[in-house]
Amino acid sequence: MSLWFEYFVILWGFFMIGILGIGGYFMFRKFLKQLPKEDGKSEMDWQLYYIEKTKHMWREEELQLLNELVEPVPELFRDTAKQTIASKIGELALKENKEVIDRDLLIKGYIIGTPKRDHKFLRKKLKEKNIDIAPYEHYFALSKKDYRKNWKEKYQAENIQQ
Repeated sequence: MSLWFEYFVILWGFFMIGILGIGGYFMFRKFLKQLPKEDGKSEMDWQLYYIEKTKHMWREEELQLLNELVEPVPELFRDTAKQTIASKIGELALKENKEVIDRDLLIKGYIIGTPKRDHKFLRKKLKEKNIDIAPYEHYFALSKKDYRKNWKEKYQAENIQQ
């Protein structure tokens, strides 16, 4: 066998191990979301619950805005991102006893449901649509990590202050 073929086989092996590792990482993340928490339901179960409970609350213009906001997400992950964000918005709607999901609630839920790196695009998009972001600045100040732990208490504390 020639030397270049041996190098090719070795490089191909590393490439395959890398690709399988990346795929395994995403599969493992999905698996972790399916594990039941203390209340007996998984994160995915709660997402589906909030989406089902609030499906009738969405108006067409809010759905269009949500679709516009998730446009920068790669198409492969867009549905998952949309589900996660929509469930967070639905959770807020139920907590606030809203009858419809309005633009204000959608923006709050989007900020809470997305990592800080996505906020730059959100600011740009809201500016394009002439939506004042001043009322939402305190939500931007907190990162996703801050929301993941005790986000409900922090959100309630913010609403009490207003």
